[in-house]
Amino acid sequence: MTSDIGLAILGCGVVGTGTIELLARRNQTIAARLGRPITVRHVVVRDLAKSRPVLDPSTRVHTDALAAINDPAVSVVVELIGGLSPARSLIEHALRLGKSVVTANKSLLAAHGPALFQLARQHNQVIAFEASCAGGIPIIDALTRGLCANDIRQIVGIINGTCNFILSKMSLENLSYADALKGAQQAGFAEADPTLDVSGRDAAQKLAILSSLAFSQQVSEGDVSCTGIDTLDAREITFARELGYTIKLLATGTRDLATSRLALSVSPTLVRHTDMLADVSGGFNAVSVWGDAVGHTLFYGKGAGSLPTASSVVSDIISVATGQAKLLFDSATVWPDLTARASIMPADAVLQRSYLRLAAVDRPGVLARVTDILGQHGISLGAVLQHEAADETHVPVIITTHLARRGNLLLAIEQIDALDVIGAPTVHLPILDSPGE
Repeated sequence: MTSDIGLAILGCGVVGTGTIELLARRNQTIAARLGRPITVRHVVVRDLAKSRPVLDPSTRVHTDALAAINDPAVSVVVELIGGLSPARSLIEHALRLGKSVVTANKSLLAAHGPALFQLARQHNQVIAFEASCAGGIPIIDALTRGLCANDIRQIVGIINGTCNFILSKMSLENLSYADALKGAQQAGFAEADPTLDVSGRDAAQKLAILSSLAFSQQVSEGDVSCTGIDTLDAREITFARELGYTIKLLATGTRDLATSRLALSVSPTLVRHTDMLADVSGGFNAVSVWGDAVGHTLFYGKGAGSLPTASSVVSDIISVATGQAKLLFDSATVWPDLTARASIMPADAVLQRSYLRLAAVDRPGVLARVTDILGQHGISLGAVLQHEAADETHVPVIITTHLARRGNLLLAIEQIDALDVIGAPTVHLPILDSPGE
């Protein structure tokens, strides 16, 4: 048996611990498949006093990331710190020393992926990042290899487990957003500061990475129109259910067939009860991909957690060790350092069906005034739902529309909200429309 594959694992939190545990559990199987063992030579941590029972006593545990990377016995650096700094400088240092990198850092890749990939290429190395977007779901492999024969038209994902857990609680248990968030924090699905998740930014970062690969265009987080769930009223979930929909935080990327421009968004979205995405609950993730040859595909699994995410990390380590990751990195042209900047469709130009909730005075002729304004902007109605007034002044009126330009919808809403018969600002959410088979 030849020399081993030495690892430096930077970060020993939830994913780092799971990675070490999974490598230990599968060490003999992995060694048999590779023809040589994988050895964790360094584990770099912030707090040496913290107990870590999964670590082998012979493993060097310390706080010096540069010393770990500089070790000549280390050939693969596994970055599980997260964030932009010091993760970026450490990855750059590893690449310049001629060492491959495995990372789960979606924030870093969404912000600086092209530059890091270019640096890896300059030093004849590879960056593998399966764990960055959907936990244990092998969606990166699917987009770069399994679906490479397809011209991909659309990608739609539930790719933030925290938000999906919260929305599932609101939908299934009729909880308010605040109560559902508290439950998510108690269950370990949400951080003490959940802003990155509930604002939609986490999903936007992942969508930027996935869209870059799916559409072979360089996408950044700033290209994604983003609305989170932190302002979602539980009434929307109730009314959507009555209309036959479930609300999910969807990350959606669609390529216009005529212009190749991309429409990229993260938003609470109405999904038909009959759509498989509507059944994705709790901390699970799912990604739908539409290709011209394969049609609709769905990838489903645990989107976070110690061992599910470690599954992707370890698979990347094995892929790097066998040379498969490097071969694909060298031969494929989908990587964002090799593609042109994406052409982004303005959000106002996107065609979508929409859900509206108006607070209208309970008076004859109000709905006619509203529909007249919608008609002036080329927006036709799909359905109307009206409840009895919750108070003696205003009644909720729910409208779904047919396809219309988002910009026209916003102009119509501005005029509607200016009517003397409308109370609170009108709520509007997109409705999912997917390509046919």
